[in-house]
Amino acid sequence: MRRPRQAGAALLAAMLTVSLVATFATAALWNQWRSVEVEAADRARVQAARILTGALDWSRLILREDARAGGADHWRSPGPCPCRRRACPPSPAADPSNTVENDADTTFLSGEIVDMQSLLNVTNLVEAGRLSEPGLRAFGRLFELLGLPQTQLTRMAENLRFASDINVGNLSAGQAPLLPQRVEQLAWLGLPPETIAALQPYVTILPVRTPVNLNQPRPK
Repeated sequence: MRRPRQAGAALLAAMLTVSLVATFATAALWNQWRSVEVEAADRARVQAARILTGALDWSRLILREDARAGGADHWRSPGPCPCRRRACPPSPAADPSNTVENDADTTFLSGEIVDMQSLLNVTNLVEAGRLSEPGLRAFGRLFELLGLPQTQLTRMAENLRFASDINVGNLSAGQAPLLPQRVEQLAWLGLPPETIAALQPYVTILPVRTPVNLNQPRPK
């Protein structure tokens, strides 16, 4: 009469043993996966730091040569010359065994320096606390070419004038819009997202009024 009970206890002990082994194996596998992911993330961080340092050095060199040459930027200046797509092999610290075998493991660097004065400056819409007629005409032509409503331009210009007056302390804050610092923030001046997306390649926001530099190609 005791054998069935003993058999049941042995089966339960076996099941508990299998559960413990499976738990330990899962924990070991997770720890191994975590170690691999941490190592990969650390290698990617080292590689990204190297590329960022190289990009900053390249930018400093271009800007230094451009300042030395002087004059307006144009398509033959050092600045507009793009940096073509270049492969950046991993550093010894990132890949001590040099095991990179395909493009999927290689980091590439490319870029260009753009003169922001080659774009229409939204700040040009306001001059001395009033709407600028030349600025409105320039933006009016841009809105017309892009098929955007002129009413949106009028709203943006009026809100920009209001925000500029608040910024210099001529008016009380009230419900005045904030003065945008980036093109994405033109929504503060009442522009819908689709209009901002259409304007993005052609406009910029600089702290002061600037002429348009036609000597440099517009960024693609």
